[in-house]
Amino acid sequence: MSFAKLPALGVLAAAVALSACDDPASYGAPGGTNRSQNGAIIGGLIGAGLGAATSDDDKAETIIGTAAVGALAGGLIGRQLDKQEAELRQNLDNDSISIVNTGDRLIVSLPNDLTFATDSSAISSLVRSDLRKVAGSLQRYPGSVVQVIGHTDSDGAASYNYSLSERRANAVADEMAAGGVSYSRMRIIGRGEEQPVASNLTGEGKARNRRVEIVIIPQAT
Repeated sequence: MSFAKLPALGVLAAAVALSACDDPASYGAPGGTNRSQNGAIIGGLIGAGLGAATSDDDKAETIIGTAAVGALAGGLIGRQLDKQEAELRQNLDNDSISIVNTGDRLIVSLPNDLTFATDSSAISSLVRSDLRKVAGSLQRYPGSVVQVIGHTDSDGAASYNYSLSERRANAVADEMAAGGVSYSRMRIIGRGEEQPVASNLTGEGKARNRRVEIVIIPQAT
């Protein structure tokens, strides 16, 4: 192996060390499996880098350098998401609002039965303060884009469900905009009944499918 590869290997090692330096327990996120997810991603990058170390010098240098940059960026995004998730869990008042950290984004899911009255797109007072807290979190973490996605169950006409899901997504986006989040950061989407997360054959499943998701996606800089 050429000694010219050693600087790149050193950067890759630094990326790994940086990714491991935080204790996930310090964030206090009860559902947090993100550190292992990030480790798996970075481990894959290490494998790519070490494999490249046995190939052509210039090609290997490029692969290792790219892997190191990717590992650093992924580690930074992962830690940001862990911190933001922990803050949201601590600050949101309603336990019915779920937060899922996939390792590259946060999905904050608002059940429609809590957020809206039947056949309405007017935000309930039960979640208004929580939406303002989500807006405050987005302002503290400005380096992300936000998808606001409305979903329904399969009852009724599909065209009406699509329209209702879009109106409800817009209502949630409007509430967050009132809390200071720029519309330019938000993409507002109605999915209607297209993306169920549970069976529409049961009342419990239908209730889970009726939701608005706030998807927070950090952007690598």
